[in-house]
Amino acid sequence: MADPKKLFIKTYGCQMNVYDSERMAEAMGADGYVTTETAEDADMVLLNTCHIREKAGEKLYSDLGRLKKLKAARPDVKIGVAGCVAQAEGAEIMRRMPIVDLVVGPQSYHRLPEMARANTPQVDTDFPLEDKFDLLPERKATRGPMAFLTVQEGCDKFCAFCVVPYTRGAEVSRDPQRILTEARGLVEKGVRDLTLLGQNVNAFHGDGWTLARLIRELAKVDGLERIRYTTSHPNDMDDDLIAAHGDLPKLMPYLHLPVQSGSDRILKAMNRKHTAEAYLRLIERIRAARPDILLSSDFIVGFPGETDQDFEDTLSLIRAVNYGAAYSFKYSARPGTPAAEKPEIDGAVADARLQTLQALITRQQRGLQEAMVGREVGVLYEKAGREAGQMIGKSDHLHAVFVNDPNGRVGEMVRVRILASSSNSLAGARIS
Repeated sequence: MADPKKLFIKTYGCQMNVYDSERMAEAMGADGYVTTETAEDADMVLLNTCHIREKAGEKLYSDLGRLKKLKAARPDVKIGVAGCVAQAEGAEIMRRMPIVDLVVGPQSYHRLPEMARANTPQVDTDFPLEDKFDLLPERKATRGPMAFLTVQEGCDKFCAFCVVPYTRGAEVSRDPQRILTEARGLVEKGVRDLTLLGQNVNAFHGDGWTLARLIRELAKVDGLERIRYTTSHPNDMDDDLIAAHGDLPKLMPYLHLPVQSGSDRILKAMNRKHTAEAYLRLIERIRAARPDILLSSDFIVGFPGETDQDFEDTLSLIRAVNYGAAYSFKYSARPGTPAAEKPEIDGAVADARLQTLQALITRQQRGLQEAMVGREVGVLYEKAGREAGQMIGKSDHLHAVFVNDPNGRVGEMVRVRILASSSNSLAGARIS
């Protein structure tokens, strides 16, 4: 029997892309491919791109440039580009990089096997009428006890800085019964911690269900111990979803709720459609429902027109919330977005503001981690550590926790007393 063909996937960006890469690998697996860890060993190289952050295109072209030698040495190797840069720049990628054999957008990757079999260059960046999830093969065994599950795609918010509505399309929610079926299948394969994904996940409206209703049904699945969801918009945090955080022990005390800025003037320029005060009142309601919840957020520093006072307003909001984590970036113009037409502020000023903001977030993060010392937490073991007898897992609050537990097993849920905090993790001792 012939050796199986090998597939190498490089994933850029968010959890949505991680999930998409897994599904692409499964689609290609049904066509005879197995995954490999190196491009040099592959029969097909697939770059699954992200278009959100600065220089996304440059990173892609740099990686493609490095693949020229591989293509020259082995012309039969298929080179593919998938994801949001593919969606936005498909024709340009093919023009600039003749080594590329196929370009596929995030809504069309169910067609990858067919495209890979073709003998001519292939481009598919349409938004097809058919649901790709209906055409993808069944989920395979997962690599660990934690998994992602996409429930919603696209966004209708049209924030002034964001390309998602253009690369991922309008908001579309999957059928809830299909989601429940996929979730049960993952649990049967050993998954105990499930993160529901969407570009605007709390806008989920599949078959008239809300995200809260979906989570309440998932909480009934035997063997599923933990549920999380990301990423959310403040304007879609409805009363039932807030209540679910207090009602459902399986819904973890962790919420990523991007705000982007603490300045009402900048929020309006961003087309966020909420104020800083409304966000803070929302946080109060969420914490009233689940007092121990850990919050994370996204921030853009140096948005066009941002003044010193606007930035100070952002710092004030951060101080008021006290975040356990955050993703912060210096503004970078994304072609085709309304903000890209506005003059940018001085880069050195933006750099300095970013450092100040990140230092504040780091102090808050470390303070909240240090407050965990002495507490008892649940930990789900994900993998063995580097040291003999060591296990690594995630706490209820998504902290990485190292535990000396020679008898520990991957997928085991244990109780741990936290003994120490380091910069990005906790150390603890198993107590049950």
